[in-house]
Amino acid sequence: MLRQKLLVTGLVLLAGTAACAQGRSVTAGTEATPAAQKPGAQVRTKTLKNGLKVIVWADPDNPSVSLYNWFRVGSRNERPGITGLSHFFEHMMFNGAKKYGPGEFDRVMEAHGGRNNAYTSEDVTVYQDWFPRSALEKIFDLEADRLQNLAIDPKVVESERGVVYSERRSSVDNDNSGLLMEQVQATAFVAHPYQIPVIGWPSDIESWKQEDLERYFRTYYAPNNATLIVVGAVTPEEIFSLAEKYLEPIPAQPAPEPVRTQEPPQQGERRVVVRKLAQAPLLQMAFHGLKASDAEAPALDLLVRILTEGDSSRLHRRLVEEEQVAIGVGGYRGAGFDPSLTWMLVDLPPGGDLGKAETLLDEELAKVVSAGVSDAELRKAKNIAVAEFWRSLETNSGRAQALGTYEVFHGDWQKLFSAPERYEAVTREQVQKVAARVFARNNRSVGVLVPEAEADEAKKEAAR
Repeated sequence: MLRQKLLVTGLVLLAGTAACAQGRSVTAGTEATPAAQKPGAQVRTKTLKNGLKVIVWADPDNPSVSLYNWFRVGSRNERPGITGLSHFFEHMMFNGAKKYGPGEFDRVMEAHGGRNNAYTSEDVTVYQDWFPRSALEKIFDLEADRLQNLAIDPKVVESERGVVYSERRSSVDNDNSGLLMEQVQATAFVAHPYQIPVIGWPSDIESWKQEDLERYFRTYYAPNNATLIVVGAVTPEEIFSLAEKYLEPIPAQPAPEPVRTQEPPQQGERRVVVRKLAQAPLLQMAFHGLKASDAEAPALDLLVRILTEGDSSRLHRRLVEEEQVAIGVGGYRGAGFDPSLTWMLVDLPPGGDLGKAETLLDEELAKVVSAGVSDAELRKAKNIAVAEFWRSLETNSGRAQALGTYEVFHGDWQKLFSAPERYEAVTREQVQKVAARVFARNNRSVGVLVPEAEADEAKKEAAR
């Protein structure tokens, strides 16, 4: 099966971290509110003896189940020579273990009415299972087998090495936007491992060694480095019982070495020019931004929406409709363990004027810094954000993703339920303040993709 690769952690808002209750079951809420009315009252947690934290959101009205296993490992944990290993193991985890051999994980799950996927980012690797309640114990058996007994067979390694390299060619080497983004990100970070592409550098993909793989798996695929989320037609007691039966016997490992490197402040604009045979130019700006738990993260999230989301957004109106220098604009902010990048992306038409597009983008960002945003713009962004938040919790899968995001990146799953209030608390002054903090010229890396002419024209251009 084709596995997804997530390059972006997404627009995760909300601030702060908090210590979680360990080694016992807990429920959300306070004594003053009836249990049925408490936000997250159906959620309970337990930490197993081997350090695996299990979070259960029971919903008897939905007969299906979503199981998400979050491992705190991504390209952030890699180094030169082994880049791409986190994403590689996303593939390897579906290629056979002791009890269920090659191809059996997918076959058995599908035979029981389930399906699965996985994704890798700079910070985490997440395995996703969706299945009927009747398959509950079988899924725990499958997950325990690959976590405890994954077969790192040299023949399978070589086969998957080819698959990953092919994925790199399609998503980066032969994708102009992906290629430019990779170069901009590697330029924006000079010290922090966020400079490493999730897919890995080509020479590293070609040269991983067997001992590299075995050491990496042993270090990061330990129960004490994971958080298990189960949502749907279950009870906390049965999930805790199954986890104790199948997952608790898997021994804990020494905690991985923490990432101690901090990116030094950028002291001047950096620029990247990619010349490539292409139909149209591209413009990308990456600003050093915030980590997921930063107190200003909600304000930055709303600001990016005001600038780029929808036909009434500032950049779409100015660059696409009024000046007609672009055919599309976009933007997002990374939200990881450490300060990530906030991106502005502009797609130009064939023959488009890169200089004019950059000038107009600069003008719009400067307006936000100098004059802020309007009440109407902020209200619209809040409405969209809150609506998307509640829609994301309509499904078991969305709930599992949200619980994992807040537990892993914010340190406490209960912060999920105060998200709308944190959006509403953002003021115009806070939006303007975060714009000044992030959109400074010295804080950015600018990338342009310049279409290269064919043969003779390319030579003439090079001579000029």
